[in-house]
Amino acid sequence: MSKADDIGAAAPDIQHEERVVTPPLKGLKSRDADVAMALFDSPEQMHEDIDPDEEKKLVRKIDLMILPYLAVCYAFFYIDKTTLSYAAIFGIREDLNLKGADYNWLSSVFYFGFLFWAFPTNFLMQRLPIGKYLGANIFGWGFFLMLQAAAKNFGQLLALRFLAGAAEACADPSFMLITSMWYTRRQQPVRMGLWYTANGFGIALGGLLGYAIGNIKGALPSWKYEFLIIGALCCAWGIIMFIFLPDSPVTAKGLTRSEKRMAVQRLRGNQTGIENKHLKWYQVKEAFLDVKLYLFFMLGTVCNVPNGGISNFGTLIIKGFGFSQLGTTLLQIPYGILIAISILICVYLNDRFVNKRCVFILLFLAPNIAGAFGLRFLPANQQAGRLVAYYLTGPYNAAFVMILSLQTANTAGHTKKVVTNAVLFLGYCTGNVRQFRISESLPISNNSIVGPFFYLTSQAPGYELGIWSMIVSHLIEVCLILAFWFLLSRENRRRDKLQASMEGGLEGRDLDTTAFADMTDKENLNFRYIY
Repeated sequence: MSKADDIGAAAPDIQHEERVVTPPLKGLKSRDADVAMALFDSPEQMHEDIDPDEEKKLVRKIDLMILPYLAVCYAFFYIDKTTLSYAAIFGIREDLNLKGADYNWLSSVFYFGFLFWAFPTNFLMQRLPIGKYLGANIFGWGFFLMLQAAAKNFGQLLALRFLAGAAEACADPSFMLITSMWYTRRQQPVRMGLWYTANGFGIALGGLLGYAIGNIKGALPSWKYEFLIIGALCCAWGIIMFIFLPDSPVTAKGLTRSEKRMAVQRLRGNQTGIENKHLKWYQVKEAFLDVKLYLFFMLGTVCNVPNGGISNFGTLIIKGFGFSQLGTTLLQIPYGILIAISILICVYLNDRFVNKRCVFILLFLAPNIAGAFGLRFLPANQQAGRLVAYYLTGPYNAAFVMILSLQTANTAGHTKKVVTNAVLFLGYCTGNVRQFRISESLPISNNSIVGPFFYLTSQAPGYELGIWSMIVSHLIEVCLILAFWFLLSRENRRRDKLQASMEGGLEGRDLDTTAFADMTDKENLNFRYIY
């Protein structure tokens, strides 16, 4: 029987066996241990003291090595998502003769590509150098975006958006893995907030670029320049990331050997390890038997039903308030700035108040619920009030950052992390794709079935069904966060009680023996959940 099978079968005994785990360097096969073990020649090196001032210097160095690349990439990630929205107000629907639900399908097919490639891309991330893999995919997504300018009809544009979605499927999961490789669990929300804040700046920059592109008086329609310029910028950044983004603390060229050791040692308390390049099937099985995986899937779904609508229909909603095309693009700028500010406030408060992540998720969902109700019930002639209500939907991004940090902080075992990442973003795609619903089957000519979308053209500019989908999704999200809070706090209390009854008690736990053993959060009794 393999070690993986033995661990999976003996789950009830793990908690007691863990007290006598052999030091990792002597007791684990190289494929079972974390890659961080390659930095240590003896178990004693794992226990070297870390000077706090030296650690602060190292963290600042790591921030400069990692965060700028992820932040700029994330800005492009959101700009790319809104290119179709800007193309819509620049005339793509008329030029390509898009009719009925064609625009809706173009919005959603991107996420079908994401769905199709979600699991393969996450497993490839485990096997391949993650910095190189991410850079190559960013280049590919920019390339497919540029090709959309050459589309002659709906079918060609549909295929290209599917491929772009597949290329982008690695973005968020890889950012989460990279963040968990380099930062402590307490530091992760702030760093996630910093790169995710670029989402807001991406909206603001997208508004400026949209305004500038809308004023180009060239030989091509403005929507083609939108695809060409944004796509070329993405390709260039993909090349930069391929060359300069480190793959892990173990192999980073910008760190000395002693700095690499310190970068790894300071993460012992995470109990989540750095990386393991071998797929472990018992961790795949455990992931699918863990209720957290299904909570993350549902959270990914309900968080992104509003996101899909706002991303793809935000400019159309604002235009429906009565503003001009270029005025509409400019009014996206304060929305993006509000998102950035709300994320920074949220992660700052979370850093000040330890283990309150679920509380801050609920607090930052409140404005979104209020804004969605405002969009639904304020009269159409209340233009200023409806615009404010639209802006209030921005802080959902802060709540989503905290949900991402819940996943990185509460999943251990590299294969399990990869699987949980994939399922979370399957939910993400489902939420974005789930902008449509199937009504009664309506056979038309030789086609199959037509399903009207939540954001129905016939309901413009109010999009009543779409706004209700936002309200219901946020309310479901509140219930899921409360369930998550209850389950994790109960499990921590159970583990505290169990370990307190063992020899040595809670204070006698040996965290070093499990820190880099690539154990899952279920099998590692030393692991504590953060909520």
